Amino acid sequence: VAPSPRVMENTVFMSFAFYSTILILKMYVVAIITGQVRLRKKAFANPEDALRNGGLQYYREDPDVERAHRNDMENIFPFLFLGAVYSLLDPSPAVARIHFFIFCVGRIVHTIAYLLGLKAPTRSVAYSVAQLPCFSMALQIL
Repeated sequence: VAPSPRVMENTVFMSFAFYSTILILKMYVVAIITGQVRLRKKAFANPEDALRNGGLQYYREDPDVERAHRNDMENIFPFLFLGAVYSLLDPSPAVARIHFFIFCVGRIVHTIAYLLGLKAPTRSVAYSVAQLPCFSMALQIL
């Protein structure tokens, strides 16, 4: 189904859709990596998978398995809401694009820092940088 011409004319929303899609694809990649780490570490989220992979003793949590994926959900889902509402407020397309870009890059760097175990403060700086456009959008929405 093709988007309506009116949606296609909203350059802010189109920019939001682009960066949101990049972030969702990144979340899928992290989910695949999470599954691979679960298999390697034998730490499964449900008993069925544990039984299929060695027994109920592997129905357990591992701090390395869930961290990046859970962190994405805690941060990207609010961005999706804020960005969508912000897009409706007719902000400057250039300013909106900067908001979306900074958040997207911050989250990608944050994930890379998680996955590669980069030294502090890389991950916390990436997190903080990504939060700035979210706070800005939230304040403008209010």
